[in-house]
Amino acid sequence: MLLRMSTLLLKTLREEPADAEVPSHRLLLRAGYVRRAAPGAYTWLPLGKLVLDRVSAILRDEMAAAGGQEVAFPALLPREPYDVSNRWTEYGDDIFTLKDRRGGDYLLAPTHEEMFTLLVQDMTSSYRDFPLVLFQIQTKYRDEARPRGGLLRGREFLMKDAYSFSLTDDGLEEAYASMRVAYQRAFSRLGLSHTIVSAMSGAMGGSASEEFLATAEVGEDTFVGCTSCSYAANTEAVVTPAPESPRVTAPALEVHDTPDTPTIASLVDLANARALGGRSDWTAADTLKNVVVTVHTPGRPDEVLVIGVPGDREVDLRRLDAALAPATATLFDDFAARPDLVKGYIGPQGIKARYLADPRVVAGSAWLTGANEPGRHAINVVAGRDFTPEGTIEAADVRAGDPCPACGAGELTMRRGIEIGHIFQLGRRYTDAFKLDVLGVDGKPVRPTMGCYGIGVSRAVAAIAEQHHDERGLLWPDEVAPADVHIVAAGKDGQVAAALELAGELVAAGLRVLVDDRPQVSAGVKFTDAELIGVTRSVVVGRRSAEGYVEFRDRRTGERNDVAVTDIPRVIATSLG
Repeated sequence: MLLRMSTLLLKTLREEPADAEVPSHRLLLRAGYVRRAAPGAYTWLPLGKLVLDRVSAILRDEMAAAGGQEVAFPALLPREPYDVSNRWTEYGDDIFTLKDRRGGDYLLAPTHEEMFTLLVQDMTSSYRDFPLVLFQIQTKYRDEARPRGGLLRGREFLMKDAYSFSLTDDGLEEAYASMRVAYQRAFSRLGLSHTIVSAMSGAMGGSASEEFLATAEVGEDTFVGCTSCSYAANTEAVVTPAPESPRVTAPALEVHDTPDTPTIASLVDLANARALGGRSDWTAADTLKNVVVTVHTPGRPDEVLVIGVPGDREVDLRRLDAALAPATATLFDDFAARPDLVKGYIGPQGIKARYLADPRVVAGSAWLTGANEPGRHAINVVAGRDFTPEGTIEAADVRAGDPCPACGAGELTMRRGIEIGHIFQLGRRYTDAFKLDVLGVDGKPVRPTMGCYGIGVSRAVAAIAEQHHDERGLLWPDEVAPADVHIVAAGKDGQVAAALELAGELVAAGLRVLVDDRPQVSAGVKFTDAELIGVTRSVVVGRRSAEGYVEFRDRRTGERNDVAVTDIPRVIATSLG
Protein backbone atom coordinates (compact mmCIF):
# COMPACT_ATOMS: atom_id res chain seq x y z
CA MET A 1 0.00 0.00 0.00
CA LEU A 2 1.38 3.40 -0.98
CA LEU A 3 -0.20 6.66 0.21
CA ARG A 4 1.11 9.89 -1.33
CA MET A 5 0.34 12.99 0.71
CA SER A 6 0.39 15.08 -2.47
CA THR A 7 -2.87 13.37 -3.52
CA LEU A 8 -4.22 12.16 -0.15
CA LEU A 9 -7.44 13.73 1.16
CA LEU A 10 -5.77 15.16 4.24
CA LYS A 11 -5.76 18.47 6.04
CA THR A 12 -3.89 18.90 9.29
CA LEU A 13 -4.73 21.72 11.69
CA ARG A 14 -2.23 23.98 13.43
CA GLU A 15 -4.75 25.39 15.92
CA GLU A 16 -6.57 23.48 18.62
CA PRO A 17 -10.22 22.79 17.59
CA ALA A 18 -12.52 24.89 19.75
CA ASP A 19 -14.92 22.03 20.50
CA ALA A 20 -12.26 19.39 21.27
CA GLU A 21 -12.62 18.33 24.90
CA VAL A 22 -10.16 15.45 25.29
CA PRO A 23 -6.74 14.58 23.75
CA SER A 24 -8.10 11.91 21.39
CA HIS A 25 -10.74 14.27 20.01
CA ARG A 26 -8.22 17.07 19.57
CA LEU A 27 -5.53 14.94 17.94
CA LEU A 28 -7.78 12.92 15.62
CA LEU A 29 -9.21 16.20 14.30
CA ARG A 30 -5.87 17.97 14.02
CA ALA A 31 -4.11 15.03 12.35
CA GLY A 32 -6.81 14.62 9.72
CA TYR A 33 -8.34 11.30 10.80
CA VAL A 34 -11.93 12.45 11.30
CA ARG A 35 -14.16 15.46 10.66
CA ARG A 36 -17.28 16.41 12.57
CA ALA A 37 -20.41 15.86 10.46
CA ALA A 38 -23.09 16.48 13.11
CA PRO A 39 -23.33 16.49 16.91
CA GLY A 40 -22.11 13.03 17.96
CA ALA A 41 -21.39 11.90 14.37
CA TYR A 42 -18.06 11.92 12.53
CA THR A 43 -16.81 11.36 9.00
CA TRP A 44 -13.85 8.99 8.76
CA LEU A 45 -11.20 10.42 6.44
CA PRO A 46 -8.78 8.12 4.55
CA LEU A 47 -6.18 7.85 7.34
CA GLY A 48 -8.89 7.35 9.96
CA LYS A 49 -10.67 4.72 7.90
CA LEU A 50 -7.39 2.78 7.60
CA VAL A 51 -7.02 2.75 11.40
CA LEU A 52 -10.69 1.86 11.92
CA ASP A 53 -10.42 -1.01 9.43
CA ARG A 54 -7.26 -2.35 11.08
CA VAL A 55 -8.97 -2.34 14.48
CA SER A 56 -11.97 -4.11 12.94
CA ALA A 57 -9.70 -6.70 11.30
CA ILE A 58 -8.10 -7.57 14.64
CA LEU A 59 -11.51 -8.02 16.22
CA ARG A 60 -12.71 -10.18 13.31
CA ASP A 61 -9.57 -12.29 13.65
CA GLU A 62 -10.04 -12.89 17.37
CA MET A 63 -13.78 -13.53 17.07
CA ALA A 64 -13.16 -16.12 14.34
CA ALA A 65 -10.43 -17.73 16.44
CA ALA A 66 -12.96 -18.07 19.27
CA GLY A 67 -15.42 -19.84 16.96
CA GLY A 68 -17.54 -16.86 15.97
CA GLN A 69 -19.34 -16.61 12.64
CA GLU A 70 -19.91 -13.17 11.15
CA VAL A 71 -23.31 -11.93 10.03
CA ALA A 72 -24.66 -8.48 9.21
CA PHE A 73 -28.06 -7.15 10.23
CA PRO A 74 -29.78 -4.00 9.01
CA ALA A 75 -29.62 -0.96 11.26
CA LEU A 76 -33.21 0.02 10.40
CA LEU A 77 -35.46 -2.36 12.32
CA PRO A 78 -39.22 -2.73 12.87
CA ARG A 79 -40.80 -2.02 16.23
CA GLU A 80 -42.46 -5.42 16.75
CA PRO A 81 -39.45 -7.42 18.06
CA TYR A 82 -38.63 -4.64 20.51
CA ASP A 83 -42.22 -4.65 21.77
CA VAL A 84 -41.89 -8.38 22.45
CA SER A 85 -38.77 -7.78 24.56
CA ASN A 86 -40.34 -4.61 26.05
CA ARG A 87 -37.27 -2.59 25.12
CA TRP A 88 -39.16 -0.21 22.84
CA THR A 89 -40.44 1.42 26.03
CA GLU A 90 -37.45 0.58 28.25
CA TYR A 91 -35.07 2.53 26.03
CA GLY A 92 -37.34 5.58 26.20
CA ASP A 93 -35.70 8.65 24.66
CA ASP A 94 -32.36 6.89 24.14
CA ILE A 95 -33.30 5.50 20.73
CA PHE A 96 -33.98 7.10 17.36
CA THR A 97 -37.45 6.20 16.15
CA LEU A 98 -39.20 6.97 12.87
CA LYS A 99 -42.22 6.04 10.78
CA ASP A 100 -42.26 4.82 7.22
CA ARG A 101 -44.69 6.16 4.61
CA ARG A 102 -47.32 3.63 5.71
CA GLY A 103 -47.12 4.72 9.34
CA GLY A 104 -45.12 1.73 10.55
CA ASP A 105 -42.81 2.28 13.52
CA TYR A 106 -39.07 1.67 13.13
CA LEU A 107 -35.93 2.37 15.10
CA LEU A 108 -32.23 2.76 14.36
CA ALA A 109 -30.79 -0.17 16.24
CA PRO A 110 -28.90 0.56 19.48
CA THR A 111 -28.17 -3.19 19.88
CA HIS A 112 -29.38 -6.38 18.19
CA GLU A 113 -30.26 -8.99 20.84
CA GLU A 114 -33.74 -9.37 19.43
CA MET A 115 -32.57 -9.87 15.86
CA PHE A 116 -29.90 -12.42 16.77
CA THR A 117 -32.49 -14.38 18.75
CA LEU A 118 -34.97 -14.34 15.88
CA LEU A 119 -32.27 -15.42 13.42
CA VAL A 120 -31.31 -18.40 15.57
CA GLN A 121 -34.98 -19.28 16.01
CA ASP A 122 -35.40 -19.26 12.24
CA MET A 123 -32.21 -21.14 11.37
CA THR A 124 -31.88 -23.84 14.06
CA SER A 125 -34.03 -26.75 15.18
CA SER A 126 -32.07 -29.21 17.34
CA TYR A 127 -29.20 -29.65 19.76
CA ARG A 128 -26.95 -30.48 16.79
CA ASP A 129 -26.92 -26.77 15.85
CA PHE A 130 -25.36 -25.75 19.18
CA PRO A 131 -23.26 -24.24 20.70
CA LEU A 132 -23.31 -21.24 18.38
CA VAL A 133 -21.49 -17.90 18.41
CA LEU A 134 -22.50 -15.16 15.97
CA PHE A 135 -21.07 -11.66 15.65
CA GLN A 136 -21.24 -8.54 13.51
CA ILE A 137 -19.43 -5.23 13.17
CA GLN A 138 -22.04 -2.63 12.44
CA THR A 139 -23.04 0.98 13.01
CA LYS A 140 -25.27 1.59 16.03
CA TYR A 141 -27.36 4.60 17.02
CA ARG A 142 -28.29 6.09 20.39
CA ASP A 143 -29.85 9.48 20.98
CA GLU A 144 -27.30 10.74 23.49
CA ALA A 145 -28.60 13.81 25.26
CA ARG A 146 -25.09 15.32 25.42
CA PRO A 147 -22.69 13.75 22.90
CA ARG A 148 -19.16 14.66 23.93
CA GLY A 149 -15.54 13.58 23.83
CA GLY A 150 -15.49 13.13 20.08
CA LEU A 151 -15.61 9.39 19.38
CA LEU A 152 -15.93 8.53 23.08
CA ARG A 153 -19.64 9.33 23.33
CA GLY A 154 -21.47 9.74 20.05
CA ARG A 155 -24.89 9.23 18.59
CA GLU A 156 -23.58 7.06 15.76
CA PHE A 157 -20.75 4.61 16.39
CA LEU A 158 -19.26 1.37 15.10
CA MET A 159 -19.66 -1.63 17.37
CA LYS A 160 -18.69 -5.29 17.38
CA ASP A 161 -21.44 -7.29 19.05
CA ALA A 162 -21.33 -11.05 19.51
CA TYR A 163 -23.86 -13.50 20.99
CA SER A 164 -23.40 -17.05 22.17
CA PHE A 165 -26.23 -19.59 22.25
CA SER A 166 -25.77 -22.61 24.52
CA LEU A 167 -28.09 -25.37 25.66
CA THR A 168 -26.92 -25.43 29.28
CA ASP A 169 -25.79 -22.97 31.91
CA ASP A 170 -22.40 -24.71 31.96
CA GLY A 171 -22.20 -24.12 28.22
CA LEU A 172 -22.89 -20.43 28.73
CA GLU A 173 -20.09 -20.20 31.27
CA GLU A 174 -17.70 -21.89 28.83
CA ALA A 175 -18.66 -19.47 26.04
CA TYR A 176 -18.33 -16.52 28.40
CA ALA A 177 -14.85 -17.63 29.51
CA SER A 178 -13.77 -18.14 25.89
CA MET A 179 -14.93 -14.66 24.88
CA ARG A 180 -13.28 -13.14 27.94
CA VAL A 181 -9.93 -14.56 26.80
CA ALA A 182 -10.56 -13.45 23.21
CA TYR A 183 -11.16 -9.90 24.43
CA GLN A 184 -7.92 -9.93 26.39
CA ARG A 185 -6.03 -11.05 23.29
CA ALA A 186 -7.72 -8.43 21.12
CA PHE A 187 -7.02 -5.54 23.47
CA SER A 188 -3.43 -6.67 23.87
CA ARG A 189 -2.99 -6.56 20.10
CA LEU A 190 -4.60 -3.13 20.00
CA GLY A 191 -2.06 -1.87 22.53
CA LEU A 192 -4.74 -1.01 25.09
CA SER A 193 -3.81 -1.15 28.75
CA HIS A 194 -7.04 -2.22 30.42
CA THR A 195 -8.64 -3.53 33.60
CA ILE A 196 -11.49 -6.04 33.81
CA VAL A 197 -14.05 -4.92 36.38
CA SER A 198 -17.35 -6.20 37.70
CA ALA A 199 -20.21 -4.24 36.19
CA MET A 200 -23.97 -3.82 35.99
CA SER A 201 -25.99 -5.29 33.11
CA GLY A 202 -28.35 -2.33 32.76
CA ALA A 203 -30.91 -2.43 29.94
CA MET A 204 -29.25 -5.54 28.49
CA GLY A 205 -30.38 -7.73 31.38
CA GLY A 206 -28.61 -10.85 32.55
CA SER A 207 -26.50 -11.89 35.50
CA ALA A 208 -22.70 -12.01 35.35
CA SER A 209 -21.34 -8.83 33.78
CA GLU A 210 -17.84 -7.43 33.33
CA GLU A 211 -16.45 -4.32 31.68
CA PHE A 212 -13.08 -3.86 30.03
CA LEU A 213 -11.89 -0.35 30.91
CA ALA A 214 -8.97 1.34 29.18
CA THR A 215 -7.14 3.37 31.81
CA ALA A 216 -7.47 7.07 30.98
CA GLU A 217 -7.94 10.23 33.04
CA VAL A 218 -10.64 11.41 30.61
CA GLY A 219 -12.69 8.22 31.05
CA GLU A 220 -16.32 8.64 32.06
CA ASP A 221 -16.26 5.44 34.11
CA THR A 222 -14.86 5.44 37.64
CA PHE A 223 -13.71 2.09 38.93
CA VAL A 224 -12.19 0.80 42.11
CA GLY A 225 -9.39 -1.61 42.96
CA CYS A 226 -8.37 -3.16 46.25
CA THR A 227 -5.02 -2.60 47.95
CA SER A 228 -4.96 -6.19 49.23
CA CYS A 229 -6.71 -8.43 46.67
CA SER A 230 -7.58 -8.58 42.96
CA TYR A 231 -11.06 -7.08 43.37
CA ALA A 232 -11.97 -4.47 40.74
CA ALA A 233 -15.40 -3.07 39.91
CA ASN A 234 -17.13 -0.18 38.26
CA THR A 235 -18.38 2.10 41.04
CA GLU A 236 -21.93 1.37 39.87
CA ALA A 237 -21.39 -2.31 40.72
CA VAL A 238 -19.69 -1.89 44.11
CA VAL A 239 -21.60 -3.68 46.86
CA THR A 240 -21.50 -1.99 50.26
CA PRO A 241 -20.58 -4.34 53.14
CA ALA A 242 -23.31 -4.10 55.78
CA PRO A 243 -22.08 -3.65 59.37
CA GLU A 244 -23.26 -5.91 62.15
CA SER A 245 -26.46 -4.90 63.88
CA PRO A 246 -25.83 -3.07 67.20
CA ARG A 247 -26.28 -5.21 70.29
CA VAL A 248 -27.26 -2.26 72.51
CA THR A 249 -30.84 -1.01 72.34
CA ALA A 250 -31.03 2.75 71.84
CA PRO A 251 -33.20 4.93 74.12
CA ALA A 252 -36.61 6.09 72.97
CA LEU A 253 -36.90 8.48 70.05
CA GLU A 254 -36.64 12.15 71.03
CA VAL A 255 -37.65 15.17 68.93
CA HIS A 256 -35.68 18.42 69.32
CA ASP A 257 -36.05 21.93 67.99
CA THR A 258 -33.24 22.48 65.51
CA PRO A 259 -33.99 25.76 63.72
CA ASP A 260 -31.98 26.78 60.66
CA THR A 261 -30.34 23.39 60.15
CA PRO A 262 -31.34 22.31 56.63
CA THR A 263 -27.86 20.90 55.93
CA ILE A 264 -25.97 18.06 57.56
CA ALA A 265 -23.09 20.35 58.54
CA SER A 266 -25.37 22.85 60.28
CA LEU A 267 -27.22 20.03 62.04
CA VAL A 268 -24.02 18.44 63.38
CA ASP A 269 -22.76 21.80 64.65
CA LEU A 270 -26.00 22.45 66.53
CA ALA A 271 -26.22 18.89 67.91
CA ASN A 272 -22.72 19.20 69.39
CA ALA A 273 -23.30 22.72 70.67
CA ARG A 274 -26.46 21.61 72.50
CA ALA A 275 -25.11 18.17 73.42
CA LEU A 276 -28.23 16.46 72.09
CA GLY A 277 -28.76 13.13 73.81
CA GLY A 278 -25.90 13.96 76.17
CA ARG A 279 -23.38 13.80 73.30
CA SER A 280 -20.95 16.35 71.94
CA ASP A 281 -19.22 14.02 69.50
CA TRP A 282 -21.82 13.92 66.73
CA THR A 283 -20.45 13.48 63.19
CA ALA A 284 -22.09 13.48 59.77
CA ALA A 285 -21.86 9.68 59.77
CA ASP A 286 -24.27 9.59 62.74
CA THR A 287 -26.98 11.35 60.76
CA LEU A 288 -29.38 9.87 58.22
CA LYS A 289 -29.80 11.95 55.08
CA ASN A 290 -33.04 11.38 53.19
CA VAL A 291 -32.94 12.36 49.53
CA VAL A 292 -36.13 12.60 47.48
CA VAL A 293 -35.99 11.59 43.81
CA THR A 294 -38.48 11.14 41.02
CA VAL A 295 -38.26 7.74 39.32
CA HIS A 296 -39.02 7.68 35.60
CA THR A 297 -39.97 4.24 34.29
CA PRO A 298 -40.76 4.06 30.56
CA GLY A 299 -44.45 3.37 30.05
CA ARG A 300 -45.39 4.04 33.69
CA PRO A 301 -46.32 7.10 35.78
CA ASP A 302 -43.46 8.79 37.63
CA GLU A 303 -42.94 7.72 41.25
CA VAL A 304 -41.60 9.61 44.27
CA LEU A 305 -38.87 7.66 46.04
CA VAL A 306 -36.95 8.58 49.20
CA ILE A 307 -33.40 7.26 49.60
CA GLY A 308 -31.79 7.10 53.06
CA VAL A 309 -27.99 7.30 53.23
CA PRO A 310 -25.55 8.13 56.04
CA GLY A 311 -25.11 11.89 56.27
CA ASP A 312 -21.43 11.77 55.36
CA ARG A 313 -22.36 10.35 51.93
CA GLU A 314 -23.99 11.78 48.83
CA VAL A 315 -26.44 10.01 46.53
CA ASP A 316 -24.59 9.09 43.34
CA LEU A 317 -27.21 9.38 40.58
CA ARG A 318 -25.24 7.06 38.27
CA ARG A 319 -25.22 4.34 40.93
CA LEU A 320 -28.89 5.02 41.61
CA ASP A 321 -29.75 4.72 37.90
CA ALA A 322 -27.81 1.47 37.69
CA ALA A 323 -29.75 0.09 40.66
CA LEU A 324 -33.10 1.19 39.20
CA ALA A 325 -32.46 0.22 35.55
CA PRO A 326 -34.24 0.38 33.20
CA ALA A 327 -35.78 3.25 35.20
CA THR A 328 -33.89 6.49 35.80
CA ALA A 329 -34.07 9.09 38.56
CA THR A 330 -33.84 12.85 38.92
CA LEU A 331 -33.81 14.94 42.07
CA PHE A 332 -37.32 15.83 43.24
CA ASP A 333 -37.99 19.56 43.32
CA ASP A 334 -41.78 20.02 43.63
CA PHE A 335 -41.97 20.11 47.43
CA ALA A 336 -44.92 22.48 47.27
CA ALA A 337 -46.99 19.59 45.90
CA ARG A 338 -45.86 17.31 48.76
CA PRO A 339 -46.17 19.23 52.07
CA ASP A 340 -45.61 15.95 53.90
CA LEU A 341 -42.02 15.96 52.60
CA VAL A 342 -40.46 18.81 54.57
CA LYS A 343 -37.36 19.83 52.67
CA GLY A 344 -34.26 19.68 54.87
CA TYR A 345 -36.11 17.96 57.72
CA ILE A 346 -37.24 14.63 56.27
CA GLY A 347 -37.11 11.52 58.44
CA PRO A 348 -37.97 7.90 57.59
CA GLN A 349 -40.40 7.46 60.48
CA GLY A 350 -44.00 7.58 59.29
CA ILE A 351 -43.01 8.70 55.80
CA LYS A 352 -45.75 8.49 53.14
CA ALA A 353 -43.55 7.51 50.20
CA ARG A 354 -41.60 4.47 49.10
CA TYR A 355 -38.45 4.34 51.22
CA LEU A 356 -35.21 2.50 50.45
CA ALA A 357 -32.09 2.68 52.58
CA ASP A 358 -28.35 2.26 52.21
CA PRO A 359 -27.03 -1.17 53.32
CA ARG A 360 -25.34 0.55 56.29
CA VAL A 361 -28.79 1.28 57.73
CA VAL A 362 -29.06 -2.08 59.49
CA ALA A 363 -31.69 -3.18 61.97
CA GLY A 364 -30.98 -1.71 65.38
CA SER A 365 -28.88 1.19 64.13
CA ALA A 366 -29.85 4.56 65.64
CA TRP A 367 -29.75 7.85 63.75
CA LEU A 368 -30.07 11.60 64.05
CA THR A 369 -32.47 12.53 61.27
CA GLY A 370 -35.36 14.79 60.32
CA ALA A 371 -38.58 14.82 62.33
CA ASN A 372 -40.78 15.65 59.30
CA GLU A 373 -41.52 19.07 60.80
CA PRO A 374 -39.93 22.41 59.87
CA GLY A 375 -36.97 23.20 62.11
CA ARG A 376 -37.07 19.90 64.03
CA HIS A 377 -34.91 16.74 64.09
CA ALA A 378 -35.11 13.50 66.04
CA ILE A 379 -32.42 11.43 67.77
CA ASN A 380 -32.46 7.70 68.55
CA VAL A 381 -34.44 6.94 65.39
CA VAL A 382 -33.86 3.19 65.16
CA ALA A 383 -34.10 1.10 62.02
CA GLY A 384 -36.49 -1.81 62.56
CA ARG A 385 -38.12 -0.13 65.53
CA ASP A 386 -39.12 3.39 64.46
CA PHE A 387 -39.01 2.77 60.72
CA THR A 388 -38.58 -0.16 58.37
CA PRO A 389 -37.23 0.45 54.85
CA GLU A 390 -38.91 -1.42 52.00
CA GLY A 391 -35.48 -2.62 50.99
CA THR A 392 -31.87 -1.60 50.50
CA ILE A 393 -30.37 0.18 47.52
CA GLU A 394 -26.82 0.89 46.36
CA ALA A 395 -27.04 4.64 45.79
CA ALA A 396 -24.46 6.25 48.09
CA ASP A 397 -21.18 7.43 46.58
CA VAL A 398 -18.13 5.18 46.72
CA ARG A 399 -14.93 6.73 48.05
CA ALA A 400 -11.24 5.97 48.17
CA GLY A 401 -10.45 4.28 51.46
CA ASP A 402 -13.75 2.41 51.72
CA PRO A 403 -13.33 -1.22 52.82
CA CYS A 404 -13.05 -3.80 50.06
CA PRO A 405 -16.32 -5.75 49.76
CA ALA A 406 -14.43 -8.85 48.60
CA CYS A 407 -11.66 -9.38 51.15
CA GLY A 408 -12.54 -6.84 53.85
CA ALA A 409 -8.85 -6.34 54.60
CA GLY A 410 -7.91 -3.88 51.90
CA GLU A 411 -9.08 -0.40 50.98
CA LEU A 412 -10.54 0.78 47.72
CA THR A 413 -8.57 3.00 45.37
CA MET A 414 -10.25 5.05 42.64
CA ARG A 415 -9.28 5.26 38.97
CA ARG A 416 -10.88 6.40 35.73
CA GLY A 417 -11.28 4.50 32.50
CA ILE A 418 -12.94 4.33 29.09
CA GLU A 419 -15.33 1.43 28.57
CA ILE A 420 -14.04 -0.44 25.51
CA GLY A 421 -15.78 -3.77 26.02
CA HIS A 422 -18.64 -5.29 27.99
CA ILE A 423 -19.60 -8.94 28.36
CA PHE A 424 -22.80 -10.35 29.88
CA GLN A 425 -24.28 -13.69 30.74
CA LEU A 426 -27.72 -12.78 29.43
CA GLY A 427 -29.37 -16.06 30.30
CA ARG A 428 -32.81 -16.70 28.82
CA ARG A 429 -34.35 -13.23 28.86
CA TYR A 430 -34.57 -13.06 25.07
CA THR A 431 -35.08 -16.73 24.31
CA ASP A 432 -37.95 -16.66 26.81
CA ALA A 433 -39.41 -13.53 25.22
CA PHE A 434 -39.40 -15.11 21.75
CA LYS A 435 -40.09 -18.67 22.97
CA LEU A 436 -37.00 -20.04 21.25
CA ASP A 437 -36.94 -23.81 21.79
CA VAL A 438 -35.00 -26.53 20.03
CA LEU A 439 -35.10 -30.31 20.17
CA GLY A 440 -32.82 -31.69 22.88
CA VAL A 441 -30.82 -34.92 22.94
CA ASP A 442 -33.69 -36.68 24.71
CA GLY A 443 -36.25 -35.45 22.19
CA LYS A 444 -37.68 -32.86 24.58
CA PRO A 445 -37.68 -29.07 23.98
CA VAL A 446 -34.66 -27.15 25.28
CA ARG A 447 -34.51 -23.38 25.61
CA PRO A 448 -31.03 -21.99 24.79
CA THR A 449 -29.26 -19.53 27.06
CA MET A 450 -27.38 -16.52 25.73
CA GLY A 451 -24.24 -14.49 26.28
CA CYS A 452 -23.64 -11.00 24.90
CA TYR A 453 -20.19 -9.58 24.11
CA GLY A 454 -19.73 -6.00 22.85
CA ILE A 455 -16.77 -3.84 21.84
CA GLY A 456 -17.04 -0.22 20.77
CA VAL A 457 -14.84 -0.24 17.68
CA SER A 458 -14.80 3.51 16.99
CA ARG A 459 -14.50 4.13 20.72
CA ALA A 460 -11.49 1.77 20.79
CA VAL A 461 -9.78 4.00 18.21
CA ALA A 462 -10.26 6.98 20.53
CA ALA A 463 -9.07 4.97 23.55
CA ILE A 464 -5.90 3.98 21.69
CA ALA A 465 -5.31 7.65 20.85
CA GLU A 466 -5.81 8.56 24.53
CA GLN A 467 -3.19 6.07 25.66
CA HIS A 468 -0.74 6.54 22.77
CA HIS A 469 0.19 10.17 22.23
CA ASP A 470 2.65 12.76 23.43
CA GLU A 471 2.85 16.54 23.31
CA ARG A 472 3.70 16.44 19.59
CA GLY A 473 1.00 14.12 18.31
CA LEU A 474 -0.28 10.56 18.04
CA LEU A 475 1.86 7.43 18.56
CA TRP A 476 -0.03 4.54 16.98
CA PRO A 477 0.77 0.95 18.00
CA ASP A 478 2.13 -1.08 15.07
CA GLU A 479 -0.96 -3.23 14.53
CA VAL A 480 -3.32 -0.28 14.06
CA ALA A 481 -1.10 2.42 12.52
CA PRO A 482 -2.25 3.65 9.10
CA ALA A 483 1.22 2.83 7.69
CA ASP A 484 4.37 0.97 8.72
CA VAL A 485 6.66 3.85 7.81
CA HIS A 486 6.32 7.55 6.98
CA ILE A 487 8.82 8.80 4.39
CA VAL A 488 9.48 12.54 4.43
CA ALA A 489 11.06 14.19 1.41
CA ALA A 490 12.88 17.02 3.17
CA GLY A 491 13.85 18.86 0.03
CA LYS A 492 12.63 19.32 -3.52
CA ASP A 493 13.19 17.71 -6.89
CA GLY A 494 15.84 15.07 -6.28
CA GLN A 495 14.73 14.33 -2.70
CA VAL A 496 11.09 13.86 -3.77
CA ALA A 497 12.10 11.50 -6.56
CA ALA A 498 14.36 9.56 -4.19
CA ALA A 499 11.59 9.35 -1.61
CA LEU A 500 9.14 7.96 -4.16
CA GLU A 501 11.70 5.44 -5.39
CA LEU A 502 12.36 4.25 -1.84
CA ALA A 503 8.61 4.10 -1.16
CA GLY A 504 8.14 1.84 -4.18
CA GLU A 505 10.87 -0.51 -2.93
CA LEU A 506 9.33 -0.72 0.54
CA VAL A 507 5.85 -1.40 -0.87
CA ALA A 508 7.35 -4.17 -2.99
CA ALA A 509 8.82 -5.60 0.23
CA GLY A 510 5.30 -5.84 1.67
CA LEU A 511 5.27 -2.68 3.79
CA ARG A 512 2.55 -0.06 4.01
CA VAL A 513 4.06 3.31 3.21
CA LEU A 514 2.94 6.92 3.67
CA VAL A 515 5.20 9.32 1.76
CA ASP A 516 5.16 13.10 2.10
CA ASP A 517 5.88 14.19 -1.46
CA ARG A 518 4.00 17.47 -1.27
CA PRO A 519 5.56 20.20 -3.38
CA GLN A 520 6.06 23.69 -2.00
CA VAL A 521 5.71 22.51 1.62
CA SER A 522 8.64 23.24 3.92
CA ALA A 523 10.59 20.50 5.67
CA GLY A 524 9.54 21.94 9.05
CA VAL A 525 5.85 21.63 8.23
CA LYS A 526 6.39 18.08 6.97
CA PHE A 527 8.19 17.08 10.16
CA THR A 528 5.44 18.62 12.32
CA ASP A 529 2.76 16.81 10.33
CA ALA A 530 4.64 13.51 10.58
CA GLU A 531 4.72 13.78 14.36
CA LEU A 532 1.06 14.78 14.48
CA ILE A 533 -0.06 11.90 12.23
CA GLY A 534 1.70 9.45 14.52
CA VAL A 535 3.35 6.76 12.36
CA THR A 536 6.19 6.15 14.77
CA ARG A 537 8.84 5.11 12.18
CA SER A 538 9.90 7.69 9.66
CA VAL A 539 12.60 7.98 7.03
CA VAL A 540 13.90 11.44 6.14
CA VAL A 541 15.17 11.76 2.59
CA GLY A 542 17.40 14.85 2.69
CA ARG A 543 20.61 16.17 1.17
CA ARG A 544 22.60 13.01 1.88
CA SER A 545 20.24 10.97 -0.28
CA ALA A 546 22.54 11.80 -3.21
CA GLU A 547 25.28 9.98 -1.29
CA GLY A 548 23.01 6.98 -0.68
CA TYR A 549 22.09 7.81 2.94
CA VAL A 550 18.80 8.67 4.67
CA GLU A 551 17.87 9.30 8.30
CA PHE A 552 15.82 6.69 10.17
CA ARG A 553 13.75 7.96 13.11
CA ASP A 554 11.83 6.02 15.74
CA ARG A 555 9.69 8.29 17.93
CA ARG A 556 9.10 5.64 20.56
CA THR A 557 12.79 5.14 21.30
CA GLY A 558 14.05 8.56 20.19
CA GLU A 559 16.48 6.83 17.81
CA ARG A 560 17.85 8.90 14.92
CA ASN A 561 20.50 7.33 12.69
CA ASP A 562 21.89 7.86 9.23
CA VAL A 563 21.39 4.60 7.37
CA ALA A 564 22.42 3.48 3.91
CA VAL A 565 19.30 3.56 1.77
CA THR A 566 19.94 -0.05 0.78
CA ASP A 567 19.69 -1.07 4.44
CA ILE A 568 16.36 0.68 5.13
CA PRO A 569 14.10 -2.34 4.35
CA ARG A 570 16.10 -4.44 6.82
CA VAL A 571 16.13 -1.72 9.51
CA ILE A 572 12.37 -1.23 9.27
CA ALA A 573 11.66 -4.96 9.25
CA THR A 574 13.84 -5.36 12.36
CA SER A 575 12.08 -2.51 14.18
CA LEU A 576 8.70 -4.03 13.31
CA GLY A 577 9.79 -7.28 14.93
